[in-house]
Amino acid sequence: MKYFAGIDIGSTAIKVALINENKELIGHKISASGSMFYKYAKQSLKDMLNELSIDTNDLVYTVSTGYGRKLFKEADENISEITANALGARAAAGDKCNIKTIINIGGQDSKAISLDEDGNVVNFAMNDRCAAGTGKFLDVVAMNLELEVDELGEYHFKSSGTPLAINSTCAVFAESEIIGLLGNDNSVEDIVAGVHYSIAKRIIKLVKRVGIKDSIYFDGGPALNQGLVHAIENELSKKIFIPEFPQITTSFGAAILAHESYQYERDVK
Repeated sequence: MKYFAGIDIGSTAIKVALINENKELIGHKISASGSMFYKYAKQSLKDMLNELSIDTNDLVYTVSTGYGRKLFKEADENISEITANALGARAAAGDKCNIKTIINIGGQDSKAISLDEDGNVVNFAMNDRCAAGTGKFLDVVAMNLELEVDELGEYHFKSSGTPLAINSTCAVFAESEIIGLLGNDNSVEDIVAGVHYSIAKRIIKLVKRVGIKDSIYFDGGPALNQGLVHAIENELSKKIFIPEFPQITTSFGAAILAHESYQYERDVK
């Protein structure tokens, strides 16, 4: 059996996905990027293959993507995360949803991608790295509220009041706002809901830049946060599709391209 790997080297996390000859997802691994992208990406791939008892010789093609894609020397090729994200989203949704719009919230940036009927990227937009609408910002919020980031969704649904406004577009100033709200005896639950709705409003503005279409797909680690999902759906007045493994959509797409590239090269020969 031949295998194909996609490695998404992001600013905060490395995501590795492995598929077989039938383009089925066989395994995946997520680890922190740390300060040495190449070393940790190489180790993540090795660890995943070991866990799956797959010989490295059976890994026939690898595609890297993401922030550090050009640092992974063993990759057969590298592609932009926009292309990989679109490929992965269409494959992950399958026949459950004909994806036309993708929302991706990463560690330090957020993206909106618009696709045509054939799944080709026709437009995309990104926030700037200071905007308070990223996964890293949610980490900072959780730390200031003395919560685990996984608890934010639960606290969102405990809010009984109007979500508090977080107006700053800079993560640093937004953090100061949150500390101020705590000092004024606002509940943690209402602050969490306010944070989620402030992110949702920024994401909607981003999506409007590429055009809001039905069949909306949401990926990235924050897609696991049901409170944030709820806020985005309320702001959009639309349901959004969350894949089973939202963190690995882009690496999954890179693995699919690895399969296609390998087949193309073999056919040409």
